[in-house]
Amino acid sequence: MAFFLETLFGGLMVGMLYSLVALGFVLIFKASGVFNFAQGAMVLFAALAMARFAEWIPMWTGIDNRWFANGAAFVVAGLVMFAVAWLIERLVLRHLVNQEGATLLMATLGIAYFLDGAGQTLFGSNIYKIDIGMPKDPIFLLGSVFEGGILINKEDLYAAAIAAALVALLSLFFQKTGTGRALRAVADDHQAAQSIGIPLTRIWVIVWCVAGVVALVAGMIWGSKLGVQFSLTTVALRALPVVILGGLTSVPGAIIGGLIIGVGEKLSEVYLGPYVGGGIEIWFAYVLALVFLLFRPQGLFGEKIIDRV
Repeated sequence: MAFFLETLFGGLMVGMLYSLVALGFVLIFKASGVFNFAQGAMVLFAALAMARFAEWIPMWTGIDNRWFANGAAFVVAGLVMFAVAWLIERLVLRHLVNQEGATLLMATLGIAYFLDGAGQTLFGSNIYKIDIGMPKDPIFLLGSVFEGGILINKEDLYAAAIAAALVALLSLFFQKTGTGRALRAVADDHQAAQSIGIPLTRIWVIVWCVAGVVALVAGMIWGSKLGVQFSLTTVALRALPVVILGGLTSVPGAIIGGLIIGVGEKLSEVYLGPYVGGGIEIWFAYVLALVFLLFRPQGLFGEKIIDRV
């Protein structure tokens, strides 16, 4: 039982990180109807900015303090992501309003390749480290209930807590603020929102900025765990099954979908892997997403896309 719970908790914590990346897809799709294939590149670009500014700021200021360097780097990287979001809306999306979905898809692919190249040009192409102080030592919980306790990775626990806190803040933002309600109105019906004076272009800039912050937090966490390298762009590919499972139009769906995928990957690898030769963790999410595409293409909580047209 203790081993099962260890696997379950590990899956839940990884699932929270998947949910964080999937939120970027959902936020942009809800507000603009654009499936943003550049989300993975945004995660990498934000992580590179965070890592490099954390190195450069102590040299520029002469203040050699990790917390100051990380805090200042996060703020500067956040401003960089705001600038990137504004440029994307102003230079690309504004000129593609009411275009076919395939055109918008190709535009986001172009943005992804541009961000990959710009990231290498501005910040370099080496593997960089983000040290935000997350402890990497494991801990044992529930020792009084199970013999030996349940082994939990502290870094995964902290990462999941950060992801959960950001999700909670986003939920409050959408529910309690005027801007959040405007974003929800645009997501429900573009034309109706426009008819009551909500400026779509401003809303699109805001939602891309929010997605940029989500990418920054995701890049910071994944960069701390894995190092900032160009394989981080593949993290977004692991989030694609999450949005398919949860629904492209549902924020709660992104969260629950991520948890299901994370737990499913871990449990299937541990309990089914020995019978099929292992490797289930690599393809489990995609097979599950394919099943949902065949029988419920809108996902668990999403609405049918045809209803939004």
